[in-house]
Amino acid sequence: MSKSIAGPEIERLIQLLAKLPGLGPRSARRATLHLVKRKEQLLAPLAAAMATALDEVKVCSTCGNIDTRDPCTICCDHSRDASVIVVVEDVADLWALERAKALNAAYHVLGGVLSPLEGIGPDDLTIRQLVARVAEGGVVEVIVAVNATVEGQTTAHYLIDQLAGFDVKITRLAHGVPVGGELDYLDEGTLSAAMRSRTAL
Repeated sequence: MSKSIAGPEIERLIQLLAKLPGLGPRSARRATLHLVKRKEQLLAPLAAAMATALDEVKVCSTCGNIDTRDPCTICCDHSRDASVIVVVEDVADLWALERAKALNAAYHVLGGVLSPLEGIGPDDLTIRQLVARVAEGGVVEVIVAVNATVEGQTTAHYLIDQLAGFDVKITRLAHGVPVGGELDYLDEGTLSAAMRSRTAL
């Protein structure tokens, strides 16, 4: 067992930071050292921001986004086209689409994808809530923007089945060659999807 190099409070901070995505033990030690050396400029404001987030952050009861208000800022934005709902797996996907300014539409966060191997079924996701939103009326298109994984595709097919009885257009994101991508560097699955989704020029 390795010897502790700092007091228990600092060790605890390292352990907690190491649990964050993209940070292993070594990166967590570096981040902790940086924070501790700059307590007033970084550590104190970070601690205050995290305490505020703990108290204030909520999950939007309409779309599943994370915000400090419910309904969230996006759902309260009347300039958005509420007749189009973009369905995503996770809040991170919603934020990525917003950063890209891809579409000024409404969203619905599923909270994951169907995965029988991990015991994740339809009742573990917000599929029922999505169907209820469509059933209320006013929705003309549902864009299924899930990841191009086996689980993502299974989830997309399930959503299509669940929404089949409604007078709503269901579309999916195009899959294929990314902008700036070189064919030689792409995997076979991406190339196959790009070939199947080819469009006229």
